[in-house]
Amino acid sequence: MADEKIRSVIIGLDGVPYGLLRAFAEEGVMPNTADLMENGTLKKMKSSIPEISSVAWSSVITGVNPGEHGIFGFTDIPPNTYRLTFPNFNNLKVNPFWEKDGSSSHILINIPSTYPARGMNGVLISGFVALDLEKAVFPKSLIPHLEEIDYRVDVDSGKAHESMELFIKDLNVTNEARIAAYRRLWERKWDTFMLVFTGTDRLMHFLWDAYEDKTHVYGGAFRQYFRRVDEIIGEIAGKIKETDDFIMLSDHGFERLDEDVYINAVLAEERLLSFESGKEARLANISSETKAFALDPARIYVNLEGRYPRGGVKPSEKETVIERIIDIFGSLSHEGRRVIKSIYSKDDIYSGAHREKAPDIVLMGEKGFNLKAAPGAGEVFSKGIFTGKHSYDDAFLFINRKEPQAIMPDEPTVSDVLDIMNRMKEGSVYEGVSQ
Repeated sequence: MADEKIRSVIIGLDGVPYGLLRAFAEEGVMPNTADLMENGTLKKMKSSIPEISSVAWSSVITGVNPGEHGIFGFTDIPPNTYRLTFPNFNNLKVNPFWEKDGSSSHILINIPSTYPARGMNGVLISGFVALDLEKAVFPKSLIPHLEEIDYRVDVDSGKAHESMELFIKDLNVTNEARIAAYRRLWERKWDTFMLVFTGTDRLMHFLWDAYEDKTHVYGGAFRQYFRRVDEIIGEIAGKIKETDDFIMLSDHGFERLDEDVYINAVLAEERLLSFESGKEARLANISSETKAFALDPARIYVNLEGRYPRGGVKPSEKETVIERIIDIFGSLSHEGRRVIKSIYSKDDIYSGAHREKAPDIVLMGEKGFNLKAAPGAGEVFSKGIFTGKHSYDDAFLFINRKEPQAIMPDEPTVSDVLDIMNRMKEGSVYEGVSQ
């Protein structure tokens, strides 16, 4: 009917890069995705800075940058302290789209950084990081049903350190429970249905090499996981109405990991970071001699007098310290390779009411270099179990429209997704994009 309400269906594939999605569609690993691409538009999309899930998904669901929504990373430190905290849904400063539209009903499954779940019109099952299923679900009446299907908020990544076979088994069991939850909730009345697969991210962290090397012992398991996700994409696509808007996206991309790079170790080597004598090397023990420190993954904060308890940098010295940090990381190399791809200042990337709480500098690694903070790390370079790392400029966005120029910018970012969703629903034109 002409006046039928337009519904929105959103599938999130955490961390899936544009190149992998297109390759698997062309190779036949994801045939349903290939069919969708024939009748819609697939574009590269830029992630948040830094390119991590807590920041990116917060931008997706609010439509604003971190300077407005207030989530700058998986960790933060309250004003005038060095105490490490873990921001959650209650720290989000801008309401997500489903709280702005109280007249519509929403089914939301496994969206990262939405814990603890709070009351809304519909269903919310929080995603990573969710510590307690009791607090991760609204309404609570759903909890017995989720327990019945052995629903898990996340994969047990610790199993990968024991056995990759155990990890893959847990990955698949977790995925099947997620699928069972979607099927049970699909039959409810809703205006927006959003389902996020986060196992894709976990798989690529541990087994990116199985994607690049087709002879890899786990290459088949890697592709089978994506084949199963594609089956569900096809299943959902087959259920939607002609009037429904259909969106798929990732929050960041992925690429090969060659070396972990410890930012605080660099700052310590350059005598910009030190700890109180005789105390453990951690944030709580930063000394007044410290000029700067980093929080994961590569957010650098000047240890400013008046901002931190043992701030050792006077306001008049701040720009000099920043310039030195830029020089240090701009010239950082390893085995003849440049380590840092981009160096951003606060003014480059943040705007909004909470910009002053943002890091002073954010670093982005060159391909293959995974940036980490780790205050106690002794070595600058090392390599752990991960073979894949997040990337910034190759997330993807798919919409079931063949003429996207009236709906989205030429180079969309995660902060544009909500606006694009609204334009699809309203049929409005994106200003500034040539027709």
